[in-house]
Amino acid sequence: MTSPIPFHETLDLTLCGNMGRVHRLCREAITAVVEPLGLTQSRWIAMIHINHLTEGATQQLLAHSLGIEMPSLTRTVKQLEQQQLIIRCVDEDDKRSRKIYFTEQGQQLLNTLKVLIVDVKQQLYAGLTTEQLDTMAYGLVQMEENARRCLKLLSQEK
Repeated sequence: MTSPIPFHETLDLTLCGNMGRVHRLCREAITAVVEPLGLTQSRWIAMIHINHLTEGATQQLLAHSLGIEMPSLTRTVKQLEQQQLIIRCVDEDDKRSRKIYFTEQGQQLLNTLKVLIVDVKQQLYAGLTTEQLDTMAYGLVQMEENARRCLKLLSQEK
């Protein structure tokens, strides 16, 4: 007698593929909600990462957090600066580096952005219990750790 196929193996895409699709849909939902604020997807995501890293983070640290190269980030940072949402200051410890800070206007917009994201998350989490969300969160954290470990091992084999 064969054992039943686990549910995650019955998905149209792999589990990782489905996570990627859900992630894209979640980003699209938030982007649609924040568009009236004058924020594109790259701008609101950068703002959330700046907030997460704490103000005064360098552009290099922000690029690493976003998983993108510096040239890709530069355009977004310049746009946020043109919108007067952030300012960039030369790092006193490393004159080649710039640190990013929210302006007062940027901080106000960030607060509005965070409220809108909470509202969208409530809609996205509809029908899921706290226990289901926690289990999913723990699983994602573990998968991220496993992926980082896997990449590290693969890079050492080269």
